[in-house]
Amino acid sequence: MPFDLVIFDCDGVLIDSEMLSVEADIACLAEFGIVLPADEILERYTGISLAGMIADLETRHGRTLAGFAERHRQLLRPLFEAGLRAIPGVPAVLGSLACPSCVASSSSPERLRHALSLVGLYDRFHPNVFSASMVARGKPAPDLFLHAAGRMGAAPARCVVVEDSLAGIAAAQAAGMTAIGFAGGGHCLPGHAARLRAGGAALAISGMTELLPALGCLGRQCNA
Repeated sequence: MPFDLVIFDCDGVLIDSEMLSVEADIACLAEFGIVLPADEILERYTGISLAGMIADLETRHGRTLAGFAERHRQLLRPLFEAGLRAIPGVPAVLGSLACPSCVASSSSPERLRHALSLVGLYDRFHPNVFSASMVARGKPAPDLFLHAAGRMGAAPARCVVVEDSLAGIAAAQAAGMTAIGFAGGGHCLPGHAARLRAGGAALAISGMTELLPALGCLGRQCNA
């Protein structure tokens, strides 16, 4: 194993949540008089924290979206409770990893606890669940991944990050970590794996069952 730590993003990697989040995004934006199509939301905000999304929307639309975050949480919670699922293959992979793992996500601690608990994964990671709210800058800045590595006692060069977003891939690169792109979420369109590789991922996988072979492949490259 060439790595001392595997860092998982949450949304779109451990849980198939992105399309549920987009549904909440669209409904919440409509209440604030903003219309954005799903493809634009996915392109612009996947991997970005809700605070970062709100800040960008306020800049683009020239007004303050007071109460947006709370209303978004109200809309998203029942969607998660009715339809959230773990990405297929995640429990088996977690049970087979030969090194420690953790979660580093743009979501808030409360959302991470709720979502991961719904699919039976929170206790598997707790207390090693890290949120962008714990650092000064979210993805694509490296702060969150460096924070996670520091808390887990791993050198950045010995960390591999599993990410579904270009922002996350950029953050892993900026942190000096190896990135594996994940294109197995319900939001990933054809060509997403290629986009992640073009964005800097060492390789990309289309399902969680491919992760262990991918780690082995990277290990052979490291030892070559």
